[in-house]
Amino acid sequence: YQRRVHGVAPPARERNPFSLENQSRNEKLALDGLKPPKCRKTGTTICGVVFKGGVALAADTRATEGPIVADKNCEKIHYIAPNIYCCGAGTAADTENVTAMVASALALQRLNIGKQSRVKQAQTILKQHLFRYQGHVSAALVLGGVDVGGPYLSTVAPHGSTDRLPYVTMGSGSLAAMAVFESEYKDDLTEKEAIDLVHKAILRGIFEDLGSGSNVDIRVIRKDGTEYFRNYDKPNERVFRAPKSYVFPKGSVVVLKETVEHFNTNNGKAPMDIDK
Repeated sequence: YQRRVHGVAPPARERNPFSLENQSRNEKLALDGLKPPKCRKTGTTICGVVFKGGVALAADTRATEGPIVADKNCEKIHYIAPNIYCCGAGTAADTENVTAMVASALALQRLNIGKQSRVKQAQTILKQHLFRYQGHVSAALVLGGVDVGGPYLSTVAPHGSTDRLPYVTMGSGSLAAMAVFESEYKDDLTEKEAIDLVHKAILRGIFEDLGSGSNVDIRVIRKDGTEYFRNYDKPNERVFRAPKSYVFPKGSVVVLKETVEHFNTNNGKAPMDIDK
């Protein structure tokens, strides 16, 4: 309602859908030398595919700190439950702690009800937690597992949205990996075909994306158990030089000056003298 003063209505305010209140403040801070924070690019290639009777997950092993390769052989496939695993892209601390939180919650529930965890339940816990923080928890996940409903594969975006698909990719190298899936995926893959497909997809991300690199890890989830192929492939393995590979012949370096000094370390005493 409008409050009238002496029978005169106040002038109507103009409605502006955009708020530019902080523009002058930001300009002043910039003149004072304070620069706004910049987004940091993270690099990863993770993917998954459903095959006949299970799910195959794969990830690269490069961890970066901006332009620096911090870890060449980190693990990006995280445990959720004995029949559920999750690949993580984004901030390493966020992916590790979010998946550990879900793993703890599901473990307590299995103790209470004595039944196998459902992949859908893990997905619900993850999406509700990430949506609550509106993307500030930087965890882009590929969730896969096998439960009473069969193979289950989905993505969980940092803002909480999910997609259940027969093949998925996430991370900065996801487009390169997706190109492999789009061209070579087929229904009712065998386990060997699924392993070869995710292996090829991660390799494409490693060679096409600067944030991805090093080795390929693969986790195969079946109804009767799981199998982990740590460092399934090492396409960028560094070959170190053999020790003492440089042999310089005597006389290679010219001696310009030589000085010999003799030091008396016994202070005038015999080597075996003991102070009394």
